[in-house]
Amino acid sequence: MEWVEAGKVDGFPPGGARVEAAGHRLAVFRIGGDFYAIGDRCSHAEASLSEGELFGYDVECPRHGSEFDVRTGRPASLPATRPVPVYQVKVEAGRLMVLLEPVEEE
Repeated sequence: MEWVEAGKVDGFPPGGARVEAAGHRLAVFRIGGDFYAIGDRCSHAEASLSEGELFGYDVECPRHGSEFDVRTGRPASLPATRPVPVYQVKVEAGRLMVLLEPVEEE
C-alpha cells in the first residue's frame, strides 16, 4: 500500500474532519499536535464518526452515543462492540499522509 495525501496539515482544525482519500472515507482527528485516522463509519450504526463529539481521545458516535478510541479504534461504550479501522498517519512537508492499509489489532 502507498501513502496518500489526506490534506494540508494547517487545513485540519482541532477536533475531527471527514476526508476522502483514494476512495476511502476517513475520520481524521487533530488532538494537540498529533493526528489520528480511523474509518469514518460507526461499526454499530453506520453513522459518520467525523461528525461526533471528541472527549479526550474518544469520539462519540452522533447516532447512538457509542464512543471509540481514535488511537486504537476500539469501542469504549455500548452499543458498539466491534472496533473501527485505524490507519497510520505521518506529516510530510506540511501534508498529512495516510497509509490506507488498516493497522492490524494486536
